[in-house]
Amino acid sequence: MPVVHLAAGDLNYQLEGPADAPVLLLSNSLGTDLGMWDTQMPAFTEHFRVLRYDTRGHGQSQVSAGFYSVEQLGRDVLALLDHLDIAQVHFCGLSMGGLIGQWLGINAGERLHKLVLCNTAAKIGSDDVWNSRIDMVLQGGQQAMSDLRDASIARWFTPEFAAAEPAQASRITAMLAATSAQGYAGNCAAVRDADFRALLAAIKVPTLIVCGTADVVTTPEHGRFMQQQIAGAQLIEFHAAHLSNVEVGEPFTRQLLDFLLA
Repeated sequence: MPVVHLAAGDLNYQLEGPADAPVLLLSNSLGTDLGMWDTQMPAFTEHFRVLRYDTRGHGQSQVSAGFYSVEQLGRDVLALLDHLDIAQVHFCGLSMGGLIGQWLGINAGERLHKLVLCNTAAKIGSDDVWNSRIDMVLQGGQQAMSDLRDASIARWFTPEFAAAEPAQASRITAMLAATSAQGYAGNCAAVRDADFRALLAAIKVPTLIVCGTADVVTTPEHGRFMQQQIAGAQLIEFHAAHLSNVEVGEPFTRQLLDFLLA
């Protein structure tokens, strides 16, 4: 896989699809890597040049020291686009990737055609929850990441999906166990500190919000709040938990294509 050497650290990425097609950039959730979008790739690459990357601290991207911020992660995206000489993209991010999308919509809207915010919120969780998770991971190292993997299935997927598709659930949760403890903690701090509730009205690009009705992390109520704040935003709900793109599969892909190609 190609790696771009940025001043702020190396980013692993993949660029696939027709060279003359518009670019669709996909941003992963906390504790996964660019492989979380595998289900969507066959359909997306029929219509788009698809750019996937591992967020800093994840996958094969650099694990830089210290805590991160969503602004830092957003600037990583802009630096990647500049390196590849891509002026504008459609952006789709899930959970933490959705926070990065919000930052871009607020601060760099001229780089976006359309914006898709999946299973995310303007403010995710409480400081106490994130601080406890950061302490646990930094103290427990990779064993703590394995423990998180076992607990994540119930948060990421509905019980019926986990039972019906154990291999798929295991493939995704294995990404969490493989994530660097330091990288995960750094990104937990980024999610903890991000709060766009008072800033969402600055997003002016066409926006689609995707929610999971069984998502207890970023609920449909969080999605409706974002819809109210972003002028003209559309919202769709699927019966899914937190990783709706994995759980819903083809209907998720079709709905996003309908929005992006409209």
